[in-house]
Amino acid sequence: MTLPGTRPTWLTFDCYGTLIQWDEGLLAAMDRILFSKGGDIDQRAFIGAYDRHEHALEEERPHRSFKQVSALALEKAMGEFGLSFEPEDAELLTSSIGKMPPFPEVVATLETLKAADFRLAIISNTDDAIIAGNVAQLGGHVDRVITAEQARAYKPTAKIFHYAWNSLGIGINDLLHICASPHLDLAAARELRFRTVWVDRGTDRKPLADYQPNEIVPTLDKVPAVLAAAGWM
Repeated sequence: MTLPGTRPTWLTFDCYGTLIQWDEGLLAAMDRILFSKGGDIDQRAFIGAYDRHEHALEEERPHRSFKQVSALALEKAMGEFGLSFEPEDAELLTSSIGKMPPFPEVVATLETLKAADFRLAIISNTDDAIIAGNVAQLGGHVDRVITAEQARAYKPTAKIFHYAWNSLGIGINDLLHICASPHLDLAAARELRFRTVWVDRGTDRKPLADYQPNEIVPTLDKVPAVLAAAGWM
């Protein structure tokens, strides 16, 4: 594996699962929601149902905000498990997302990348208000945050990426995308052919059978060495 082409001006990042501890935070939030309902519900099975509904709703038109998507996905998942849904359940979920912390190595790594004169942007399937709490924990190193709310489209569709690149004023050869989601970000890279580093944190997410990222790292703090090996740092 190698990083082809010239040094990028921008490094773009997926947020949840790449920079922010999504799986851990989602488990904690769902635990609080399910505990309030009583009974013995398998958390991971419930989250699997929630994820399935969330991704399906993101593909529907007209476009819904992520706050609407997450509330409706939660309501549908709770219906599958015979649980009563209240608006307060959705509010607990979305308020929890903005409080999810970064992985331990993230802030220092972003500082290193920023000091190497890269510009840093996030491209995320969320709303501006939700992600603001997460970005506030990233040490002030992120230059731009581009959301599905702004683009009115969700990954893996090309629309959100084209919106991001137009907003940043860059072409496809001016960026490297760093991400943890195979079925959102890497699927888009397969279609659009932008360069990627996949952060494989050892979760249940599997690589795409028909796409190979340019580099694979286990944690974000391995990215500077990859960039240095390409002669970019």
